[in-house]
Amino acid sequence: MSPATAPTISFIGAIDQGTTSTRFIIFNQKGEIVAQHQIEFEQIYPQPGWHEHNPDELVSSVEECIDGAVAQFEKQGHSKSQIKAVGITNQRETTVVWDKNTGNALYNAIVWTDTRSQDLVRRLKQRLGASELTSRCGLPLSTYPSVSKLLWMLDNVKAVKEAYENGTLAFGTVDTWLTFKLNGGTTKNVYVSDPSNASRTMFMNLEKLEYDNELIDWFRLDRNKIKLAKIVRSSDKTAYGSLANTSLQGTKIMGCLGDQSAALVGQKGFTPGRAKNTYGTGCFLLYNVGDKPVYSSHGLMSTVAFDFGPGKCMYALEGSIAVGGSSVKFLVNNFGFIENSTKLSALAETVEDNGGVTFVTAFSGLFAPYWIDDARGTIFGITAYTQRGHIARATLEATCFQTKAILDSMGKDSGKDLEELAVDGGMCNSDLVMQTQSDLIGIPVNRPAMRETTALGAAIAAGFAAGVWSTFEELQEVNLEGSTFFKPQITVEAADKRFERWEKAVQMSKGWAN
Repeated sequence: MSPATAPTISFIGAIDQGTTSTRFIIFNQKGEIVAQHQIEFEQIYPQPGWHEHNPDELVSSVEECIDGAVAQFEKQGHSKSQIKAVGITNQRETTVVWDKNTGNALYNAIVWTDTRSQDLVRRLKQRLGASELTSRCGLPLSTYPSVSKLLWMLDNVKAVKEAYENGTLAFGTVDTWLTFKLNGGTTKNVYVSDPSNASRTMFMNLEKLEYDNELIDWFRLDRNKIKLAKIVRSSDKTAYGSLANTSLQGTKIMGCLGDQSAALVGQKGFTPGRAKNTYGTGCFLLYNVGDKPVYSSHGLMSTVAFDFGPGKCMYALEGSIAVGGSSVKFLVNNFGFIENSTKLSALAETVEDNGGVTFVTAFSGLFAPYWIDDARGTIFGITAYTQRGHIARATLEATCFQTKAILDSMGKDSGKDLEELAVDGGMCNSDLVMQTQSDLIGIPVNRPAMRETTALGAAIAAGFAAGVWSTFEELQEVNLEGSTFFKPQITVEAADKRFERWEKAVQMSKGWAN
């Protein structure tokens, strides 16, 4: 075959806008990383429990990462014209508000971990009908969903209240803000969100995949005074527009998934019964329940896994842990235990066990399945025997204990227990954490060799729309090589005994924020 008629190799780009860093990764059709660029951005903590990002820095970090990765890509001899589409995955409940006429942000983005709306949420829980919300939108009332952050800004930020009263307020999760700005802002006016992100606002009816006017009314908001993103499929050829700037100017954005849904897709959790756990800043376990939502009666959230069109829309049960990898950073930055996060596992391995120490890492309260807003980080069992290694080990174990609590709830809600847990995220690099996790949950843990599964999920969403892949079956062989399996090495009785002590510590951590 002559060079002129040789088929062009296709690539897909993925924007992964996370809580502490942004990256852009270029994948080939085998799901392998060809080029990538990553940068960290500023974390803003104005008061205890408050967590913000500069909305403009989120956008500039994305554009910088695109240019950095494309430069690498072209150095390898590829052409940027081979990048057929771009997908976006993003931190979800983080909330941005801007003026729809100017396109300028009206306040810093309030991050999903932020707890400033605690008193507001407490009042909402007393309102008639509060207990019925979850059966419509899938989420319980807490400081976690976007609505509590929006309501706080309406009450406390003059510019936001004025824009609302004037009918110029635009509101969105990070995906909506990014697509709006990456398309050129007010010149194109692209206001969209996919169901996996829109479901995190508490405004979307989970079954209809559209905004629910009764939900919006319950929060006493006037829909005519606020611009909400149009809800479109997670994989779509035209809805997300195209990049107005960067070296990929003109390239279409064809996919979008909230980060945890993206990780489920990247782990090929396309079918009911598949589950993944992402050990990132927080920790998020998603379990595919099929084409109809399952509403939890055991403290979990119901959410949209992904919407790839007719017959390809799946729902998930989700358990969210507020503090995962951020507990490791806490020991590094606040306590100076070690020089960097990668060495914490080695410090934990200097001792045989936790020495009787239990660390409930409830820096922002406890999320699923407990939902205890007034819990705070509490260390139990310190004696004169306690060393840094014991606290390091107890810190890592905290995420594993919370994951077990979520898996137990998922088994009760779904009626069947998981047979294997797929994992990704920074903390899963630690063999100690993964072995501890397998020991506690009593099933194998599967860690893939390529662990950028969140970005891969965004690439898959875009790749489906671009025609790079057409069936889920084509993707089953992607990212299989080099997987590591961790199998339980302790008895069920030993695991249960350790978990009982954790549950006791959780109960004792309540009420500190009152």
